[in-house]
Amino acid sequence: MKMIKPSNLKRINVDTTVQAKNIRHPMDARLYDRARERLVKEAAKAEIPLRQNYNRVAKRAMRRQGGYAKAQQFARARRETRKVKTMLGQVVRDIQRKAEEPTPKMAGLLALSGRLLQQKRDDHHKLYSIHEPQVECLAKGKPHKPYEFGCKVSVSTTARDNWVVGVMALSGNPYDGHTVGRALKQVERLTGYKPEQATCDLGYRGHKYEGPCRVEIVNRYRKAVRESMRFWHRRRSAIEPVIGHMKSDCRMERNRLKGVLGDKMNAMFAGCGMNFRKLLRKLSQLFLRLFFAALNRLFLAPNPDMPAVPLPACALH
Repeated sequence: MKMIKPSNLKRINVDTTVQAKNIRHPMDARLYDRARERLVKEAAKAEIPLRQNYNRVAKRAMRRQGGYAKAQQFARARRETRKVKTMLGQVVRDIQRKAEEPTPKMAGLLALSGRLLQQKRDDHHKLYSIHEPQVECLAKGKPHKPYEFGCKVSVSTTARDNWVVGVMALSGNPYDGHTVGRALKQVERLTGYKPEQATCDLGYRGHKYEGPCRVEIVNRYRKAVRESMRFWHRRRSAIEPVIGHMKSDCRMERNRLKGVLGDKMNAMFAGCGMNFRKLLRKLSQLFLRLFFAALNRLFLAPNPDMPAVPLPACALH
């Protein structure tokens, strides 16, 4: 439909954001209790008689742990957390003794439970969810959201008119500068054009990208940059509202699709939805202009003394 000119694909903006997963806020006691519940259900399906399933006592311990934490009685809350952890360990060892050939689902739950029992507070690559074990903890320095749990997403937009030309979900929480090469390859694969300039923020310092595209890092000292480049440095911040609309209007705020593939699909769907919204807005403006032009031609063209009907504000927005 010729909404994007090939010249607009020469300069792009690249930034990263967090796509949060649809999980509850991870807490040790809740994770222990959730793993125990799922193991008990799988043991019941496999007809494995457990010595004790701890359903009643674990529910009471979780209620006490939440009450103590609410009242800021943290020593008592830690004591209840240790009780729930002990219950999980008892169920894991009981199943390991009695299950000679566990099902694949039970074997996966046993592995996750063992990983959960062994992890410490300062460990890297911790387990934050039982049903979404690939979730990572990301800190982007936001005052209202110090930590977010999901995956990192790289977003690429055209520098002049903000069309989304690349969206990529990245697992493993990579450094922003190490994602430039993959983002540029995706833009070239999707559009068929090689970008000549990519403008990024200070989080991309030390990117070590070696290729034909020139990577511009917007620093705090813009007066030292020549005037022709200063305009594109100012245009870098235009990608921020695009990311905000992708989260609020295109369902990237909370991903409800399962697994690593669900992360990639939801991010790509959000980018496509953003482009469709812009496309529908452009088409509505075109149809309104044609409609009012037809009105002027039908009713006001025979009488040149009458003024033309002005274009209303809704045709421009």
